[in-house]
Amino acid sequence: MMVRIGNFFFHYRNALFPVAYLLLFLNGPRLIPDYPLAVMAGLTVAFVGQSLRALTIGLEYIIRGGRNRQVYADKLVQGGVFAHCRNPLYVGNFLILLGLGIISNSCFFLAFGIPFFLFAYWAIIAAEEDYLRGKFCEEFNAYCARVSRLVPNFSGFGTTLQGMRFNWRQLVSAEYGSTYIWLTAAILLTLKNLWSHGEYQRRQGMVWVLWSLLLLVTVAYGIARYLKKSGALKST
Repeated sequence: MMVRIGNFFFHYRNALFPVAYLLLFLNGPRLIPDYPLAVMAGLTVAFVGQSLRALTIGLEYIIRGGRNRQVYADKLVQGGVFAHCRNPLYVGNFLILLGLGIISNSCFFLAFGIPFFLFAYWAIIAAEEDYLRGKFCEEFNAYCARVSRLVPNFSGFGTTLQGMRFNWRQLVSAEYGSTYIWLTAAILLTLKNLWSHGEYQRRQGMVWVLWSLLLLVTVAYGIARYLKKSGALKST
């Protein structure tokens, strides 16, 4: 049953997940009375998640989009961060979402959005593991016995890094879009907090900084997109 649900979420997540993201912008009971503290705490959590994703992709990337929106893999990736956690990208995703939920400072997202994403990712992982177990059999079972599903264990990470090269082109090519989306969301949520606390007009300096940051990350997104489309980010 969980595998069927996971395949459903995997196929339709690009349509379903953005609907859940809208909960971030709904006003509700505040999580933390001091909203600047909520912003700082949320950014910290989100940056930890992004750092995990960046480390994973820069060392040895696994394409999570599947094929024709179906779970697919042509090899069992076990190197880089995948030698220490079987699903580091999903862990990174969840930390970013949790960070945005804290930044939003609304209990609505934490009460409804976070449980939804927990269930969705758990189901997707179940579907992926079912596929991988069927395709790679004992190799995958041995990998599961050796590496945790979700909790990273970085013991021996230095040994893992030996002989590996960090591929920054691959990182920028794979991450520029999703990084832009969550950074934009973080900035807009902070602006929303200023507005809902009646401080948008009073703190014009902060408002100017935030809109400037939004412009900066948009320019960075445009540059990264151009570099990818022009082929400049292809690995050499």
